[in-house]
Amino acid sequence: MWCSRTALGRLRRIAPCTVTGFHRAMSTLPKVYVTRKVPPDGLDILRKSGQVQFEMWDSDEPVPRLELLKKVKGCDGILCVLTEKIDAQLLEAAGPNLKVVSTMSVGFDHLSLDELKKRGIRVGYTPDVLTDCVAELTVALLLATSRRLIEATHEAKTGGWGTWRTLWLCGHELANSTVGILGLGRIGVAIAERLKPFKVKKFIYTDVAPRPELANMIEAEYVSFDELAKQSDFLAVCCALTQETHGICNWNLFSKMKKNAIFINTSRGGVVNQEDLYEALSTGLIAGAGLDVTTPEPLPTHHPLFTLKNCVILPHIASASYTTRNAMSALAANNLLAGLRGEPMPKELKL
Repeated sequence: MWCSRTALGRLRRIAPCTVTGFHRAMSTLPKVYVTRKVPPDGLDILRKSGQVQFEMWDSDEPVPRLELLKKVKGCDGILCVLTEKIDAQLLEAAGPNLKVVSTMSVGFDHLSLDELKKRGIRVGYTPDVLTDCVAELTVALLLATSRRLIEATHEAKTGGWGTWRTLWLCGHELANSTVGILGLGRIGVAIAERLKPFKVKKFIYTDVAPRPELANMIEAEYVSFDELAKQSDFLAVCCALTQETHGICNWNLFSKMKKNAIFINTSRGGVVNQEDLYEALSTGLIAGAGLDVTTPEPLPTHHPLFTLKNCVILPHIASASYTTRNAMSALAANNLLAGLRGEPMPKELKL
């Protein structure tokens, strides 16, 4: 349903409201489609702004593609999440009125940036607000994987907990370890800051180029990709998914890692060659892996990775806290409104 309660209230205060007059006023407001039931803070901002009329796919499940293509027709703005592919087909369906796409995500691999740039459509996204939440989950996943917590819980529940044994369910600790970060950004720094109290000996990282300002915050050393693989006891992947990083974590990386190494990915599933990861884990080439992201999502329950005790897989929940999801929703709404007004967005992706 198209919504602008504030606009209706304003009209009533100004003059007696006829149905015709109301619809005429509504028709002048920018038209927005929201592709998912987003957290309430963002919806409240849109409703109270009085600046847009919007329709929302009121479900926790993704909007069907054909429905999406139909609903975006004639829209001035789209507020989407990472499951919606914003490509040439969709932009063509939306038509020439589309000015702004605001995604409730820090990643933007679901957006066809070249097509958006070609059409002069501005893009908002939601970095920064999820940094702490993702860093916390990454550390939790690293500990759960390295200390074999999921295995241990299963053994306790299913009767495997018998007499105390000297090496049963032993894992790998962080004290005196080397932690490697692939892609040093805000989240990578936040992860390192949380791991420091565990008496990590050394932080190393690799990126497209050295990032001294960020590295100095955590006293991290820049190394080559090969050295990152060879030196890391724990390797956290924090890079964006791009053409250059697609499948970068493959046999070449795993074959150079230590046998006791723990591999953690909370970035995007596409940066990992999952067949190579399975081989590395199943043959004992590396000790374990923790994944919050996979390809595809959801990962089919019959996927070979689910058969491995040394692989912990989560359903993409790194930013799943009430505080963070509401902050993302609010930022996405504010990006959208600012873009439609022709003003600077709080967080705009420069194309």
